[in-house]
Amino acid sequence: MTRRRKVLYGLGGVALALFVARTSCVYASRIPTRQVSIPSDPIVQDGAITRLGGSWLRKRGSIFEVSLHGDAAARGAAVSRLLRKEMVEDEGALYDAFKKGVPFAPARWAIMDLGRWQFRKVEAGIPADYRDEVAGIALGFQPDPFTGIMPSYHRFVFLYAVYDIALSFEKSPLIGCTTFTVPPKAAESPLPITPAQIAERSGDWEGATRGHAMLARAFDFEAGEPFDRDKVVFLVREPGRIPFASVGWPGFVGVVSGMNREGVALVVHGGRAGTPKPQGIPVVFSLREALSTAHSTEEAVKTLSSHDVMVSHITIVTDSTGRTAVVERAPGVAAHVRWSTTPLATTNHFEGPLANDPRDSEVRKTTSTLPRRARGDVLVKELPAAPGVVSLVSALRDRKDASGKDLPIGDRRAIDAIIATHGVVMDTTAKALWVSEYPHLLGRFVRFDLQRLLADGFDPKTDVSAEGGPGFAAVPADPLLSTWKK
Repeated sequence: MTRRRKVLYGLGGVALALFVARTSCVYASRIPTRQVSIPSDPIVQDGAITRLGGSWLRKRGSIFEVSLHGDAAARGAAVSRLLRKEMVEDEGALYDAFKKGVPFAPARWAIMDLGRWQFRKVEAGIPADYRDEVAGIALGFQPDPFTGIMPSYHRFVFLYAVYDIALSFEKSPLIGCTTFTVPPKAAESPLPITPAQIAERSGDWEGATRGHAMLARAFDFEAGEPFDRDKVVFLVREPGRIPFASVGWPGFVGVVSGMNREGVALVVHGGRAGTPKPQGIPVVFSLREALSTAHSTEEAVKTLSSHDVMVSHITIVTDSTGRTAVVERAPGVAAHVRWSTTPLATTNHFEGPLANDPRDSEVRKTTSTLPRRARGDVLVKELPAAPGVVSLVSALRDRKDASGKDLPIGDRRAIDAIIATHGVVMDTTAKALWVSEYPHLLGRFVRFDLQRLLADGFDPKTDVSAEGGPGFAAVPADPLLSTWKK
């Protein structure tokens, strides 16, 4: 046998061994498809409203508003059928970014296989009802253009655990969020409750919301333009649970920013402490479980503290009384809760026992968490005695350092570094959300009246709060938008 032939045989043997090893890994790490059935209702266009059974979709400004009804699988199928086009675009953009970041195909396969193996048991930590919903999303997404990457249900399970998976790695794009909470004060203006009153107040939303209990957050998740452009407010009704709203993107009905009909609001911030583990409840389902069951901050904290989590993170919870809790969690340790009834700024470092963790020290040294917190503390002190929604939007759009000096546009030390996937002000007194339009925090903050939208029997056909109606309201766009360029 010639030397050349020996080399070729050797290379062939290596290639075969790698193929067998990869095939074995893929098989051993598979998550079997969960069997559910979904309704076969047709999609019906009803003016500006797209209906699918009891669920529906419409636009409020440039933001998708999606109301989900029915059992878990039906809700999931409504998500993927009503938002199919956007889901295909968003997921495609995610994989395009992955290809650009890792151009060598075998390296991408290795990363994917490592992730498949490491998180092969992640489904076990997802509550059964949510697994059915994810299975409904997967079934409603057929034909699936991405099955070559991973089977539908397996892939959607991973996409719902992407927050935990991303936070398991250093250089995560999730260490950048800022949140403000303010308790209620005696309101100087009556709460607008009718479309006529809203129309009258449309020029003075600061005055109309002055003194309300609020939570304002910037969700700095650099996952690509579609996740910023295609913002979605999901209005979710689960049988026997509290209806809630979640601010996310097409296909994602977990919770990173949300508020329920009781006025309980919560958000999550990335953090680093402890050792990540591949099993436990994904963050977005932990927050969702709390949001769909809690009538108060205390109840939400009790639920959050009971969960076995996969990665460290910080959850901020408040309610209509303004009682706020900052819940610091990490795998294998008890949750640490900091309570507050005064205005508060929170960024991405721990302040309880986890502050002694070397990983948290690294966050303080290498990220913008301390400069943003320093500036946030200044803004909290500078807020009016009874701030309204415009004051909170201005705080989210702040681009100065702690001394008040202007920072360059896009500087990561700014609270608004022009990277947010969404910004939201949650008015827990009025039970209303103000959600940023594309791009980032520069667009208008559009109002969603959850008292109406989550009320039993609400019919969007009779609603007058869509754009152009007397009940539509928005905080104007940032003046920077007229001159801003990527």
